Amino acid sequence: MDTPIQQEQKKIYWWFIAPAVILYTIFFVVPALGTLWISFNKWPGAGEMQWVGIRNYRIMYYDSVFWLSFVNTLKILFIVGGATFLISFGLMMVLRDMMGRSFVRSVIFFPNILSGVVIAILWGFLFQADGLVNQFLSLAGMENPPKWLNENMMINVVMVGLVWISTGFYTTILMAGADRIPKHLYEDCALAGAGTFQKFRYVTLPLMWEVFGIAAVLWTISSIKIFEFILAFAGAVGFLPPVKTWNLALYSYAEAFSGEGTPRYGTASASAVIMLLLVVVLVLLLRRAMRRDTLQF
Repeated sequence: MDTPIQQEQKKIYWWFIAPAVILYTIFFVVPALGTLWISFNKWPGAGEMQWVGIRNYRIMYYDSVFWLSFVNTLKILFIVGGATFLISFGLMMVLRDMMGRSFVRSVIFFPNILSGVVIAILWGFLFQADGLVNQFLSLAGMENPPKWLNENMMINVVMVGLVWISTGFYTTILMAGADRIPKHLYEDCALAGAGTFQKFRYVTLPLMWEVFGIAAVLWTISSIKIFEFILAFAGAVGFLPPVKTWNLALYSYAEAFSGEGTPRYGTASASAVIMLLLVVVLVLLLRRAMRRDTLQF
């Protein structure tokens, strides 16, 4: 049984936690439950809702655009994520002992300072028919540079842009983790005759495993809900980007706000529920796969 002092301390803890719990409930839990409820109804955004059960989910199941958006979401998650982490890790290894690394880190982090919409517009200028990329290719001798902003190529350009934006952020995270590793551990390995690969395997990887896990979880959450970059970059050709560039976030937006016919908030909400479930499942699997005992150093 708690002593009076411990009971008083618990009351104080709850007073500090209560504001965050209240705000979290109002701005996350209640909207999430509301979205779940709407996903089982037919609702044009005003008036009474009509209960339809799982009909909205069945509509998405037979909708080829939904599956295209789902595949694009997975492409961004795995392909962009894989490229980002490989480049970020390589930069981290190069910059660790490099002079002027603070300046270089600031340069590669720069895209994260600006608004995603601004970065998307700048990226679009680069890949226009007469943009800097095609001008460079023409100077290099290519007679007919590709049309990067056509419907088939645009998703690839978007993915390259996301790699460029994300690399600086995750390089900074990995470098912060690497800076925590005592340098004498590498010196001890060198004295023992260990090579570069052995240092990575027995020092860098184990001591940065938790950092890798945190970065992977952050990327999983952020990649599935990417929205403004694709909308601002690919949407320059019209109100909505071409369908082949959609991910789940854009699919949900188009269902609710496309302006084509009656808004379908039921299917839009169902798509949002699928996004939430995808994030929860992937994060749980990722945390389970990367679970290890915490190393003290």
